[in-house]
Amino acid sequence: MKKILLIEDNYEIRENTAEILELADYSVITAENGRIGVEKARQEKPDLIVCDIMMPVMDGYGVLHLLSKTTDTADIPFIFLTAKADRTDLRKGMEMGADDYITKPFDDVELLNAIESRLKKAEMIRKNYSQNLSGLDQLISDVGGEEELAKLAQNREVRVYKKKSEIYREGDFPLYLFYVIKGKVKTYKTNDYGKELIINIFDKDEYLGYVDLLQESSYTESATAMEDCEICLIPKNDFNMLVHRNTQVTRKFMELLSKNIKSHEEQLIKLAYNSVRKRVAEALLKFHSHLITDNTPNTYMKISREDLSNIAGTSLETAIRMLSDFKDEKLIDIETGKVKILHLEKLKNLKN
Repeated sequence: MKKILLIEDNYEIRENTAEILELADYSVITAENGRIGVEKARQEKPDLIVCDIMMPVMDGYGVLHLLSKTTDTADIPFIFLTAKADRTDLRKGMEMGADDYITKPFDDVELLNAIESRLKKAEMIRKNYSQNLSGLDQLISDVGGEEELAKLAQNREVRVYKKKSEIYREGDFPLYLFYVIKGKVKTYKTNDYGKELIINIFDKDEYLGYVDLLQESSYTESATAMEDCEICLIPKNDFNMLVHRNTQVTRKFMELLSKNIKSHEEQLIKLAYNSVRKRVAEALLKFHSHLITDNTPNTYMKISREDLSNIAGTSLETAIRMLSDFKDEKLIDIETGKVKILHLEKLKNLKN
């Protein structure tokens, strides 16, 4: 049973509205002013809030403002219920983040329809969409309907990139969101002397190029195929249609696509403070996580020494020397240029 918080200072309206909601099989919590309403919202975590604007102690705008500042209550659907029907008031409420605005007097059907619609949308936002093409399709279907999904599919292009082929270059302006169907892609930055620092590696069923699309800025890094790849190109306009339609969808899509931000921050810390030996070990572990599955733990990995040094942020000569040291210590084995990790935990727990 969905829980609704009703904040209304008029006793008769509060009781009558609560009765309507209870008859519609909702669990109802009531509050007679804004301050009590905020307290109950934080305690009860309702599925939706219906709130009057003109109230004593704290008005509806104050309630919405306070609840939007707290993580636990910021995403609760919020419907204003008020006798004020001025366009300025409506715009103010919507700009503050209200989901709907119902003016008094209202009929039962209007209120219930608004509540049902907002609850359905909130449920859609809470879905755990998979980070693959079907997950994107499902999200677009939920947000925009089958017609927009069909339009996206018509505009979707798949390109084949050979190993070492450039997908996009730092400084270019983004036109697509890229989705890896097959293969692996590295993103990297290059200094004035042509030295690369690999920022990330993207596998099958992962997206790239989205940060600069969202910022509407030129690419801040370059992307190159590490092996033969198939890449799906999702047009910029369709991507913008998706993320700008609804602030909650934007938040969800950002969560879906931004899982690597924390690892980027950790990478900067490690580059600044970890020894070369530790950085090369972590670069090996990064390759291992991308190249080795649970079913093939003893597989030799084909690793470019240049890519290894570029992830570790060191010279090619130093990376090769570290590999030789690790082999002497029986941490890894090297055969015809390929690397196999012999002691994964020891490599993980290598002292700085």
